[in-house]
Amino acid sequence: MLAVNETHDPELRSWVESANVAGSDFPIQNLPFGVFHRALTPEPARVGVAIGDRILDLRLCHRAGLFEGELAQVGEACLSASLNRLMALGQTSWSALRRRVGELLRDDRRRALQKKVEPCLVHMAEAIMHVPSEIGDYTDFYASIFHATNVGSMMRPDNPLLPNYKYVPIGYHGRASSIVASGTPVRRPCGQARPDSTMEPIVGPSRRLDYELEVGFFVGPGNVLGTAIPVADIESHLFGACLVNDWSARDIQAWEYQPLGPFLAKSFATSVSPWVVTLEALEPFRVPALIRPDGDPEPLPYLDDARQRERGGVDLRLEASLSSERMRAAKVAPFVVSRNSLRHLYWTPGQLLTHHASNGCNLRPGDLIASGTVSGPTRESRGCLLELAWRGEQPVTLPTGETRTFLEDGDEVIFRGWCEREGWVRIGVGECRGVVLPA
Repeated sequence: MLAVNETHDPELRSWVESANVAGSDFPIQNLPFGVFHRALTPEPARVGVAIGDRILDLRLCHRAGLFEGELAQVGEACLSASLNRLMALGQTSWSALRRRVGELLRDDRRRALQKKVEPCLVHMAEAIMHVPSEIGDYTDFYASIFHATNVGSMMRPDNPLLPNYKYVPIGYHGRASSIVASGTPVRRPCGQARPDSTMEPIVGPSRRLDYELEVGFFVGPGNVLGTAIPVADIESHLFGACLVNDWSARDIQAWEYQPLGPFLAKSFATSVSPWVVTLEALEPFRVPALIRPDGDPEPLPYLDDARQRERGGVDLRLEASLSSERMRAAKVAPFVVSRNSLRHLYWTPGQLLTHHASNGCNLRPGDLIASGTVSGPTRESRGCLLELAWRGEQPVTLPTGETRTFLEDGDEVIFRGWCEREGWVRIGVGECRGVVLPA
């Protein structure tokens, strides 16, 4: 079981001065993992750790002899061009590596280690970030009851939630091949839609392109085909969290989703943020699972244990912003359209993974599971334009006077995520962004 330890100490400081700046996403208490290469070089992708405005190149650390003894195997895993080998090693190895990286960067170890470590640092401004793992499978859930209720009420005002929602985490298998790194432009998809029930369907560019503010979790060791993952063991199988934008073509989705669910409306692109914040780093910000209203069923036994009830949630704050071409030309800052928290999920991340494997489905290192759109109880906490603009009936007004019911060509969507709590150092997930290109 994970616990708060010396790596979370709020008094820790790094000799990398930018890590000590108030509000930094990447202080020494965070140390998220990612994959990068330096721009304008032929070097292969490599594993790194974010610290302030720098990246610690773990390949160089290994070659400098900074990972020895019991860390030798972990160091070998960091020679890969993805995080898959590290994710496969399990929680004990992840924690040992995180602790060692903290030792290399701590201010109180400065004189002993700084000269060896400094050559292993790269400016973030010089780095090109990659998707963190080779994602074999991607599953998207529907874990926010506020989002599910809002969307359901648009289609079934008298019965927004179907009977299974409060018993079973709902999800679908997404398209892993079209997952892209933050910053990759997203082209408006074409597809079949039926704008009017009196018309024949048409084929053309989506007119209702949307974003979905989500959080993703990367799978660690996983399980053998035909076995399950007990909910009590879940922290041994979840490596860490990132931000996810599950771009959605709502007009294509409305026409194609019955009876089998999302297909081409989702598979054209999914953006992920480059840094994976480990579950251990998130430990000080764990919260109880969402308290279910009176009358709601308790989770079935295979999805329930004391740890999930008491600390299954994460108070990861989320923010979605829009920036139009006109705004950027006028140097107007991106406009925040919503803020909420992952703590509003009806199903915890651990319950999602346990349910996924409960039928014997084999989850593998580097697989990605996403929360589905994260929405809260207020209009300001809705995680997509479909909800914010309420199917086009309540347009969102930007600072330039432009309005949006769905995304226009040239719009940039920016997600940010962070955790903060009194008594602990704020840590961030970074950002996930993408610009919409014409069809």
